[in-house]
Amino acid sequence: MKTTLLLSLLAFVSVPAFAAERPNTVLTAETPAPAISKEVGEAILDELRQIHALLEKQQATPKVQAAGDTVKISNAGFSMGRDDAPLTLVEFTDYQCPFCRQFHTAVFARLKKEYIDTGKLRFISRDLPLEFHSSATAAASAARCAAEQNRFWPMREALISHADKLEPKDVESYAETISIDLNQFRSCTASGKYLASIQADVAEANSAGIAATPTFVLGKVSGSRIEGVRLVGAQPYETFVKLLGTGALK
Repeated sequence: MKTTLLLSLLAFVSVPAFAAERPNTVLTAETPAPAISKEVGEAILDELRQIHALLEKQQATPKVQAAGDTVKISNAGFSMGRDDAPLTLVEFTDYQCPFCRQFHTAVFARLKKEYIDTGKLRFISRDLPLEFHSSATAAASAARCAAEQNRFWPMREALISHADKLEPKDVESYAETISIDLNQFRSCTASGKYLASIQADVAEANSAGIAATPTFVLGKVSGSRIEGVRLVGAQPYETFVKLLGTGALK
């Protein structure tokens, strides 16, 4: 019964078992899900099966606890929007996560048009590849290698949009589509040069009590740090609009 209830609460998030419960976190599991395709629905069911397997395997793993009402993380990552925007939204993402794809396809374009492109919001992408996603770390490396050729954002979009097709041949086809020098790209991905920086993202996320994807931190920049509220899961557009419109974050 406990497992069934927990799985129902994880309907919008990829999460290791040890991170299933965290206080001081904005959750909207009660929010009705948007219409999804059969393909996405099957991917979500598969995701929940893997989470269920982790729940059974990791019963003794300690739960991550939040340190307080807000989260503080470094002002790092790949940034989109004005540096002096009043608010910053950080997404910790896993390129193989169907819930990250759900956010990207259903919400991100609207946020970009209404808030990022208008200077109201800065967006930062950071990596959190989960252990049960076999292609997630390689995809994160591919995005960083694409950044060497100033093609991070097109590659990020391609990877997230094809979260269920991230085999090496698929990733190379996306690179070719966005006009990347394939020889340079292959050399970069084969080198593993960005694995340490990806793991640094993972380590900082975990130290801040973040272990699910997608997880967002929405707040203000102060020096080299960002302090804000944490939102877990593929939140609907209205959730972001409500928070962006409240005086608490301004």
